[in-house]
Amino acid sequence: MGRRNRLFALLCCLLLGGGLLVAFSTGGEDGHPHGAGSAAGPAPEDFTDIRLVPADAPAPRPGPDASTGSVRVDCGRTEDGHYNQDNLVVSPGLRGGAHHTHAYVGNTSTDALSTDRSLAAAPTTCRNGDRSAYYWPVLRRTDRPARLPYEKAAGHGNAGGVLVPADVRVEFRGNPVAKVVPMPRFLRALTGDAVAYTEGDTGKVRARWGCASLPDRATTRYPRCPTDGDRLTRTLVFPSCWNGLDTDRPDRTHLTFPAPNGVCPPDRFAIPELRLTLAYALPAADTPIALDSFPEQRHSPLTDHAMFVNVMTDHQMEGVVHCLNSGRRC
Repeated sequence: MGRRNRLFALLCCLLLGGGLLVAFSTGGEDGHPHGAGSAAGPAPEDFTDIRLVPADAPAPRPGPDASTGSVRVDCGRTEDGHYNQDNLVVSPGLRGGAHHTHAYVGNTSTDALSTDRSLAAAPTTCRNGDRSAYYWPVLRRTDRPARLPYEKAAGHGNAGGVLVPADVRVEFRGNPVAKVVPMPRFLRALTGDAVAYTEGDTGKVRARWGCASLPDRATTRYPRCPTDGDRLTRTLVFPSCWNGLDTDRPDRTHLTFPAPNGVCPPDRFAIPELRLTLAYALPAADTPIALDSFPEQRHSPLTDHAMFVNVMTDHQMEGVVHCLNSGRRC
């Protein structure tokens, strides 16, 4: 009987030790179980040689009532280190609700607990005083360890050093067939689909990836650029047809995209179209990269997305609209 008890105890120790070994081996630098999530993507099929991507189709020709202007807003490129795992637009009030890290420009206070009042009173990185919040998931170099606190904070398989963009372009454009009306203050907007990989539906995928050396080509996959030192780009375009009533809705139907020719549905108003273009300087064409995502999304480039809260004053927004409708570059 004693011999059986000793064998049973030995077996229990071996099983416990093996379990601890697995737990430690899958742990990341910050104690999160990064191992399995980090290895699960991106996959080889998530990448493509940009030279094999066809050139973009030409944009529709502007009609007689088009708003052909454009407005650039200089808000920096996250030099202030504004990062968190919140998502004010999708999950307001929930700390860490994004389960991955977002980078911000514009309003320096934006987090899950922000309110219209707090946003309107906060400082901004935008040179023209625009207090709007612009944010998106970070892109990481997976061959570099996470060292800074905000790089380690996300967990859920998001590991590696965060890439700071070499350039962030915040731009508003008009509509090719109509004049635009002002966006309402505190309008919430979202573009892209953070769960596109598991849904298997690309209908809401909006991000286009490219290379600075070939600006007429764009893909929904991570691009391999032609030469080392080229800049990888991400362009995210927001919906620009507004229902004229709501600044937010849980189903996001207060905003829709126009048809390919630029026409909004009959019950919608054309508003300024926001475009975010992020450029990253990579040392080599095959630099290992991964977009922050939910763990089950496997860092797929299809899941890229961005959010926006309009905190411009009425006077600032009127200036944007006037510039767009008069066909100027501001």
